[in-house]
Amino acid sequence: MWTAPLALIGRNTLGLIRYASGLSELSAKTAYWTFIAPFKGRGLKGRSAVHQAVLVGYSAVPIVSVISFFIGMVLAFQGAYQLEKLGATYFVAALVGVSMTRELGPLITAVVVAGRSGSAFAAEIGTMKVSEEIDALEVMGLNSVKYLVVPKYVAMVVMMPCLTLLSDMAGIVGGAVFGAGQLDQSFSLYATATSEALVMKDISTGLVKSVVFGAVITTVGCYEGFSVRGGAEGVGKATTASVVVSIFSVIVADLLFTALFYYTS
Repeated sequence: MWTAPLALIGRNTLGLIRYASGLSELSAKTAYWTFIAPFKGRGLKGRSAVHQAVLVGYSAVPIVSVISFFIGMVLAFQGAYQLEKLGATYFVAALVGVSMTRELGPLITAVVVAGRSGSAFAAEIGTMKVSEEIDALEVMGLNSVKYLVVPKYVAMVVMMPCLTLLSDMAGIVGGAVFGAGQLDQSFSLYATATSEALVMKDISTGLVKSVVFGAVITTVGCYEGFSVRGGAEGVGKATTASVVVSIFSVIVADLLFTALFYYTS
């Protein structure tokens, strides 16, 4: 009676362990080719990393900006609704600024990038796996992690902080537009209130998070691509799994970093 549930739990546990082990192995290989191999004269070519940076960063600017702008407006609206009861609408700017820089800026950026780039990584590598192009690379003596993963990894950890800063600014501007339109606050007053509330740790916290989020998204997306089985259907499943696992992992990492920064402040 109990064998089936226990067997299911056992299979899921072993699958989780294998998945975590695979991610750890890929992370270790990526770290080697990114930080150690260049000092041994075996680093990647910068052109491929720049190409990936354009795909990951520049192409995501419009969607990140628009989403963050409206999130900033929504946050200001909700904050004003509550603070107006206390006669403290002046602090709406502080609420939006701190929330965007510490939490929502890096988190919104990570979710957007996971949906755009994380899925693209999984689909690209998965298609190469199905068509045996990765095997061809290995036969030619080319390391697949170095040529397929590292450029994406470098581009992601460089561009994620840039996109996060853009998200922060867009969200704050969105809040300022709401403040000017609904709270009769001038842009200069809103900017003053924001600058009074923000400290460097707020911004640096979000930037550190964004780097970690970028590494997580890249590792998960590429690992799902390398794990593809079963042709085109497998590529579709890997693409979906990369987005789901990336967003889940990003939220867990965000929780851990938030707790860390909170208890060490």
